[in-house]
Amino acid sequence: MNKIIATNKKAYHDYFVLDTFESGIRLVGCEVKSIRNGEVNLKDSYVAIKNGQLVLVNTYIKNYDKGSFSNVNSIRDRVLLMHKAEIAKISGKVKEKGLTIVPLKLYFCGSLVKVEIGLVKGKREYDKKEAIINADLARDKERQISDYIKRNK
Repeated sequence: MNKIIATNKKAYHDYFVLDTFESGIRLVGCEVKSIRNGEVNLKDSYVAIKNGQLVLVNTYIKNYDKGSFSNVNSIRDRVLLMHKAEIAKISGKVKEKGLTIVPLKLYFCGSLVKVEIGLVKGKREYDKKEAIINADLARDKERQISDYIKRNK
């Protein structure tokens, strides 16, 4: 049973998600407690490749109120845990095609914190407008169908 803690809605608005991967994350105990309280923000975060490792950059995890010496910086780099073959596959795609890696979701899988990362391609301005127009049209279509059903009952 996966309990979703945080999602990166901005990523779905700004990028086309081409592929997704599940990854573990290296955390400190107080960070896990803050995550359990839902005090996480993925909005401006991204994943970088440093020294052959995937590193989650710019993710905000609030300091735990009752933590003392074990509290760490709220916006520190956190190492993502994946197999070397997966990391090589992802880094090859990033270098070859000019794609980006962003975190999409943060969730609990049992007692473990997992991150769903996405291999993404940036949207242009007209792509974003088109997506908004399509969402509006779909919403209007659903509204008209429900009105039609209510009238003909």
